[in-house]
Amino acid sequence: MSDTKPFLSDNAAKVHPKIWEAMRAADNADAPYDGDALSAELDARFSDLFGRECAALWVATGTAANCLALATMVQPHGGVVCHEEAHVEMDEGGAPGFFLHGAKLMLAGGESAKLTPETIRVLIDPIRDDVHQVQAHAITITQASEYGCVYSAGELAALSEFAKARGLGLHMDGARFANAAAHLGGSAKDTAGGVDSLAFGCIKNGAMSAEALVLFDPEQADLVKYRRKRAGHLQCKGRYLAAQIHAMLDGDLWLANARAANGAAAEIANGCGDRLLHPVQANEVFAKLNAHEREALRAQGFDFYDWGTDAARFVASWDSVPEDASALGKAISAL
Repeated sequence: MSDTKPFLSDNAAKVHPKIWEAMRAADNADAPYDGDALSAELDARFSDLFGRECAALWVATGTAANCLALATMVQPHGGVVCHEEAHVEMDEGGAPGFFLHGAKLMLAGGESAKLTPETIRVLIDPIRDDVHQVQAHAITITQASEYGCVYSAGELAALSEFAKARGLGLHMDGARFANAAAHLGGSAKDTAGGVDSLAFGCIKNGAMSAEALVLFDPEQADLVKYRRKRAGHLQCKGRYLAAQIHAMLDGDLWLANARAANGAAAEIANGCGDRLLHPVQANEVFAKLNAHEREALRAQGFDFYDWGTDAARFVASWDSVPEDASALGKAISAL
């Protein structure tokens, strides 16, 4: 068991050695911006991964990936349906409004931070079809959700069918897409369902500074490239971002890392019993713990976030030490 036992965030995890190796291998002169060979190959890599033609662009943050994707779907006078606890609403500092030039986030409910056609209908059906009310233009979902719960293939199919019937774009925030895929059996295609665009998360899964924005309508890529430049996200040496993404895909490193993180989360969950607030399907564990109990765990060296007044969130990472995860589960069980 290690001296420190960090379960605060997968953003705090180390960079995987293969990511460093890939960046070092890319440390040669090449075309600037996204004109290098590695950037040019991303479209083909992701088309192979998802089994359908797509365009893929690197960006430096998940916030940028989400907002650039939504900006292709939503006019400034429109709205984006999201869960009331979605990352775009709670943790992106107003970035959607900035990138979308004032478009509105339209908040829906749903258990475990997941949307369903029914919860979306409750929100948008009462909206009058006239200029006095904001009309929904798109839906964004998070895979895995903000509470670590995974949309099944059936749930995704229902949302995709609903979006198409209503003429709405469907976007997926995939900050923990790999963890969801690991839970569902490893198929990227099944984990994405019929979405129109996807933020394919890498940073939480062992990368350093690169996320992939995947567009399943490749014709949208030119528009996004202009928006990426205007937003200050066109990096001069893009090959280093592209190299990280290629390394994540090589040999399915993205899945191996996610499986390790999910396994550590399962070890923690084993000790939680009826303290669990949500099913543990990815790499996050939410548990009922009062202030005294949280203090007792921190006294044993465990690091984590308080979640409100009577709960805690534990996040496992690709580099979580299995013995630490097991020890945390046992410590919670012993409270």
